[in-house]
Amino acid sequence: MIDPLSQLIQLLRPRTVFTKGISGAGRWAVRYAEFGEPSFCTVVEGACRLAVDGETPVTLGAGDFVLLPTTPGFTLSGFDPVQPTFIDPKAVPAPTDEVRHGRQHGEPDVRLLGGYFVLDSPDAGLLVSLLPALMHLRGIDRLSTLVRLVGDEARDERPGRDLVLARLVEVMLVEALRSIQGESATPGLLRGLGDARLAVAIRKIHADPAHAWTVAELANEAALSRSVFFERFTRAVGVPPMEYLLVWRMAIAKDLLRQRDLDLASVAERVGYGSASTFSTAFSRHVGQPPGRYARMASA
Repeated sequence: MIDPLSQLIQLLRPRTVFTKGISGAGRWAVRYAEFGEPSFCTVVEGACRLAVDGETPVTLGAGDFVLLPTTPGFTLSGFDPVQPTFIDPKAVPAPTDEVRHGRQHGEPDVRLLGGYFVLDSPDAGLLVSLLPALMHLRGIDRLSTLVRLVGDEARDERPGRDLVLARLVEVMLVEALRSIQGESATPGLLRGLGDARLAVAIRKIHADPAHAWTVAELANEAALSRSVFFERFTRAVGVPPMEYLLVWRMAIAKDLLRQRDLDLASVAERVGYGSASTFSTAFSRHVGQPPGRYARMASA
């Protein structure tokens, strides 16, 4: 059975993981500038406060997991008021040892393991569209374990390190996305997959994106009337069925064009277009540039 979530993660291609230990004691606070790349952390022990720009501040405790899909500016601190120290993650060199904030001696009040990764995909925005700006999860041991494994692997220079890190981050993302699937998810693929009827139609799209799907045909697959299916799909996924099909086709096309292993006619056929010219028109309208130019720029 086709798994749309796995397909999405594979298409995003997460890579280049960096991790570090963070601890704090006494009166401390740090203000991080906007970073832009996805970042994550788990609390190993203790507790602290996290205030992400535009979001309600949260208290983090042992075992908590946080994912920031675009890492806006945020403040991490203890619980006593203090002027935060400003840090620009793009300007300072990456630390190699645990970073200690506040009192430098004695046992820390909190210890965290955090890191970031990049998505080697032109459709990195797909991840952002699936998740809230701040994802805070409690009590999911598998996520905490995965973050620790990422940290262990990132510190070592063992053979196969890059491949293992890429796979660990893929699994971490799947676990994080699984945890919000259904009604708690923002409109998008995850909420759609949480609806058993819609999930059937979504899997059909992903199993055969080149098929000339119609709303009526997908509604039949979902065992719903055409009007109910259209309204239910649009509300859950955030876009109408045919627009979702187009977005997925174009995501696949971008990936194929970046690889440059197929000619334009073959790419067109893979994503459901009868000719290279028809595909080129649709791609240009959706992406804003012809597929040939996109392929050249993507591989430059």
